[in-house]
Amino acid sequence: MLLAETIKREALALGFDAVGISRVAESSQPSAINHQPDSSIPDPHHLLNRLAEWLQRGYHGTMAWMTRDPARRSNPQHVLPGCRSMISVGMNYYTDNRANEQPGMGRIARYAWGKDYHTMMSQRLAQLEAKIAALAPDVSTKAYVDTGPIMEKAWAQRAGLGWIGKHSNLVSAESGSWLLLGEILTTLDLTPDEPGTDLCGSCTLCIQACPTGAIVEPYVVDARLCISYLTIELRGGREVISDELASQMGNRIFGCDDCLDVCPFNLRADATHEPAFTPTPLPLAPSLQTLSQISQESFSATFKESPLKRAKLSGLLRNVGIAQENHRRQTGSRAS
Repeated sequence: MLLAETIKREALALGFDAVGISRVAESSQPSAINHQPDSSIPDPHHLLNRLAEWLQRGYHGTMAWMTRDPARRSNPQHVLPGCRSMISVGMNYYTDNRANEQPGMGRIARYAWGKDYHTMMSQRLAQLEAKIAALAPDVSTKAYVDTGPIMEKAWAQRAGLGWIGKHSNLVSAESGSWLLLGEILTTLDLTPDEPGTDLCGSCTLCIQACPTGAIVEPYVVDARLCISYLTIELRGGREVISDELASQMGNRIFGCDDCLDVCPFNLRADATHEPAFTPTPLPLAPSLQTLSQISQESFSATFKESPLKRAKLSGLLRNVGIAQENHRRQTGSRAS
């Protein structure tokens, strides 16, 4: 069995739902594979140009870390010298559960309903790295789950896991938009898979669904308008979010699934078998009143293993306060 096939078999045995391999081109010899013009081509020069344009528009908002050494972020060989292949993995996090949408409840993005995927996926990637080391002792590897300077969606598309949709997230023909991504960079020269083909066609449902118009053009998101950015990445008090944007946030207190929910490919998605993604009660029914009174001690204990800890207590309280503002405005308009 080819080494690439052995590695992919091991990845699936570890619980990953999707795995694919792409070849990292020499920085002096960019890949000449033709993709559709709005696809992200994982070639260092192409990726650097796309990233530089996005940063120049200021679409990264306050995420200053994205401006540090863009050339490194766009070229895996700057991250792992001698890198020749990228192993991309995905985990389906979709569950059949439904959130409580009654008045007075907040909304939390589906990926944060269970345990923090960073920890679980990082542990499994470490196991896969160990298996690769046993198969090829002299090679180097480096694994990431969201934390590294890797444009992972572009590489996942190149590895055949799916394609980057018009909402800028990866879409899988099998798992829809519900794939969490990770990757292993390696100096192994592995047989690559066929790149994913963009199947969005003329569909613009995700663009129409965005509450704030953050998808400023197909495949391009202005993070400064994105509710996921506003509720998770943006630091500061209520004053850092304009009244106009705040009113469009509705009851979303951590992330936003609106552009994902409407994707037609999600009709094909099966529920995950991964226990870590089993929702805990609070994210399915987050009472705004209860959360508005949560203490630091309770926050730390309640969200110790949850992605929600990323927003920090101050961020969560700010988001809850905005959701309460919107709730009062809506109920007031109904009363009148």
